[in-house]
Amino acid sequence: MDGTVLDLRFDNQFWLEALPRRWGAAHGIEPGEAIRRLRARFDAKRGTLEWYCIDHWSDELDFDIAALKREMRDSIRWLPGAERFLEAVRARGKRLLLTTNAHPISLDVKDRQAGLSKQFDELVSSHEFGVPKEDAQFWAMLADTHGVDPATTLFVDDSTAVLHAAREAAVREIYQVLRPDSTLPAREPLAGIASIDALADLVD
Repeated sequence: MDGTVLDLRFDNQFWLEALPRRWGAAHGIEPGEAIRRLRARFDAKRGTLEWYCIDHWSDELDFDIAALKREMRDSIRWLPGAERFLEAVRARGKRLLLTTNAHPISLDVKDRQAGLSKQFDELVSSHEFGVPKEDAQFWAMLADTHGVDPATTLFVDDSTAVLHAAREAAVREIYQVLRPDSTLPAREPLAGIASIDALADLVD
């Protein structure tokens, strides 16, 4: 979701700028020190479901993260061309699933702001399965509970670990998004995985 259909700028701004600033202010910590402390905590949970879990971080930091997400919701944006891609796929009669590591609260905020559920047939959070998309179990449970056949699936993501997991799950077509944050330069392509600047490249 974030960095594929929605601009990752929102999440980068939220987790790396707004949250450290507001959390630091609430706990009497200077901005630079707040950033350092939070990054260390985030890095310790990278690759786990807790890394994406609003409940976990709200408890861990004694801070209402959901409230700040809602406060900043006007900054949530579609990536350029993403809606056009989805409309083109829908016009061809293809099933559209959004699979995300986002916590259900975060997914709800973004759905309400961007209208994700109007563009996709289903919205699937990895919290439903108790494991992130980086985990092989996610792909097995996605197939079992949502009828997703890897052999007939096209999957697009911006996360290196998730893309590798999709490849291990034998997903037929996989693409890496090189410009997940519209304000940053393109990333380096991963070896052995096709890459695009944005979803619109697949229909242009």
